[in-house]
Amino acid sequence: MEISAKLNNAPLSAQKARLVGDQIRGLPVDKALNILKFSSKKAAAIIKKILESAIANAEHNESADIDELKVSTVYVNEGATMKRFKARAKGNANHILKRTCHITIKVAEIE
Repeated sequence: MEISAKLNNAPLSAQKARLVGDQIRGLPVDKALNILKFSSKKAAAIIKKILESAIANAEHNESADIDELKVSTVYVNEGATMKRFKARAKGNANHILKRTCHITIKVAEIE
């Protein structure tokens, strides 16, 4: 039984979020939360909230024991990209790509 939580259009690039997601994949949830708590990356705070939501979903909807949960899968997919520009000298412009991502975390009971 896998219980998931998802965040769409998180305001950071998928590449940066994958670095944090790879660190917690396959770990027990208490150890994963500890890693995310002390990480200095912006993605760590966002992923920590999603993981806490997945744990709450497992506890409330499936009556799962929190001590027996582990992070089974972490998906980070690209979302929509907002295209902006910045005015430069002599009538030129530079493109700015504000990337977003979709983050999905699934937790399962340790067997």
